[in-house]
Amino acid sequence: MSARLPLPLHPGDTIAIVPTARAIEAQELEGGIALAESWGSRVRLGAGVGRKHFQQAGTAAERQADLQAAIDDPSVRAIWCARGGYGTVHLMTGLDLSPLKRDPKWIVGFSDITVLHNALHRIGVASLHAQMPFNIAGKSEASKETLRKALFGEAYEVISSERQAGSVPTEAAADNPLLAANRIGECEGVLIGGNLSLLYALRGTPYDIDPRGKILFLEDLDELLYHMDRMVMNLRLAGWFQGLAGLVVGGMTDMHDKNPLDPFGRSAEEIIRSATEGTTYPICFGFPAGHIDDNRALVMGQKAKLSVTANGATLSFGNAVG
Repeated sequence: MSARLPLPLHPGDTIAIVPTARAIEAQELEGGIALAESWGSRVRLGAGVGRKHFQQAGTAAERQADLQAAIDDPSVRAIWCARGGYGTVHLMTGLDLSPLKRDPKWIVGFSDITVLHNALHRIGVASLHAQMPFNIAGKSEASKETLRKALFGEAYEVISSERQAGSVPTEAAADNPLLAANRIGECEGVLIGGNLSLLYALRGTPYDIDPRGKILFLEDLDELLYHMDRMVMNLRLAGWFQGLAGLVVGGMTDMHDKNPLDPFGRSAEEIIRSATEGTTYPICFGFPAGHIDDNRALVMGQKAKLSVTANGATLSFGNAVG
């Protein structure tokens, strides 16, 4: 069953930018603020902007208080996490998400924000895996436009690329090794997932999720390939890959060997293909979401349709209006 969708934003609504993890200065948010204001939104900066406690935007208690204030404030209609890094997990003990069950509002972010996506999925509230305001000026126009459409309640779809959308013949598309790794098919299911490292770290906690019958999205950044294999094997041994409706693999960015002269021997995509042997559901690689310039918005907790063809993949959110 799909999670509850927050109501669409309207011009004049307030978006709170809150740093839940790494420290950030106000000038680093100028691109995100300008984008939100171009939509007619009002922007409010959380108290943690400009605050620094070692690497993070305040102590865990301070950052939790900032996020809780935005959750509790009925005038705030969306919470845009300022940036990732590490530390959102520190906020979870004592964080009260129950106001969002009564009055859902968008929480937006990716990477370290996966812990919030999982927590919201557990209580039946949709969230947005999408680009954060930090460095947004350098992201694709599609990243920004899919974020706007999701926030403002417009139905939309994400196509893996113009090349993969069928604008060239199948013979040319087949030259792309990521396309060659895809498994063709169609499915529908609730979209879940996020950063592989975080999903692995949350296993066995109250923020673990049940992937059965759902479309699982995975992405990650800057991991040793044998570390990635360890995480994927954990999910495989736990049965995660057996009961999926479909699998979407986004950017596996800068995955590498510790010593190139002594390689692990399998790419990120090969590790996942091996873990999914014996299954029949559609799988797509190289999807435009994650730690890449083309980081499209994905509605987590919403029922979506995945179509994987010889030319690429499309993920459709047909009922995005809350």
